[in-house]
Amino acid sequence: MAIIASSSPGTSSRRVKPGLKLRRLPVHIVLLAGGLIWVFPFLWMLGSSLKSPAGFFNEGLNIIPKEFVWSNYINAWNVGSFGQYFFNTVFVTVSTVILTLVFSAMAGYTLARGKFPGKAAILGAIAITLFLPHGYTIIPVYDLIQRLGLIDSPLIAIILVQTGGSLVFSTFLLMGYFNTIDRELEEAAVIDGAGFNQLFWRVMFPLATPMLATVGLFSFIGAWNDFFVPLVFTFAQPAMRTLSVGMYAFVGENSTNWTYLCAGAVITLAPIMLVFVFLQRYFISAIAGAIKG
Repeated sequence: MAIIASSSPGTSSRRVKPGLKLRRLPVHIVLLAGGLIWVFPFLWMLGSSLKSPAGFFNEGLNIIPKEFVWSNYINAWNVGSFGQYFFNTVFVTVSTVILTLVFSAMAGYTLARGKFPGKAAILGAIAITLFLPHGYTIIPVYDLIQRLGLIDSPLIAIILVQTGGSLVFSTFLLMGYFNTIDRELEEAAVIDGAGFNQLFWRVMFPLATPMLATVGLFSFIGAWNDFFVPLVFTFAQPAMRTLSVGMYAFVGENSTNWTYLCAGAVITLAPIMLVFVFLQRYFISAIAGAIKG
């Protein structure tokens, strides 16, 4: 009986009081309304991608179409050339993510653990480049690509430029993450006979998986959504356009076919949403580890 009596106050103290629930109700209502307002444009775009051309204008802001026209996606994929744009974007994005992860991990680990003259100056010079707008650097970048003979290979040029643009931020993220890893792990690997390459690729690189996933997610979103760089390098070769540039050109060339455009927008957004769903646990883990460190 004594045990039951002593546990009762603790149990009741953990219960949420009815008055507290009522005070929180307005907050939940406001958050729910804000969430619906935020999500509504996407839901409307998704519904409009399945409407007929007449229904797009007649049904207004209705989310659920009266008639589902699934052929909009097939026509957007073929007629609107979104299929070609999609494969171009996948090639550019995947290549950019892989190169960014490899080079930023190596640079981040070297800056985190290495001791060499001029390290502070190098970090300062790298940090300055974070504040340079793309508009001021595109001319020298274009000239460099031209000197490398890659103007006729726009996808390769885009990959190199996007990788270079994302390396700075990614390197700083990974450098900070490597600094949070206990040095005793490296010392134990060295005692076991691991060389520098084995230490990095077999020990440190796998340990940085949460931050690598975060960097990969940021790099994926940046490369997938980039508009300015692909626009510059694919201007003379429309077949090499990415999705963002293709959608912009689609508005100018087929301005009346909004249902195809909405279908193309869904095709553009779907991969980003899927990647985030699969990598969100790594993203949260990396951010939590960085805050804790």
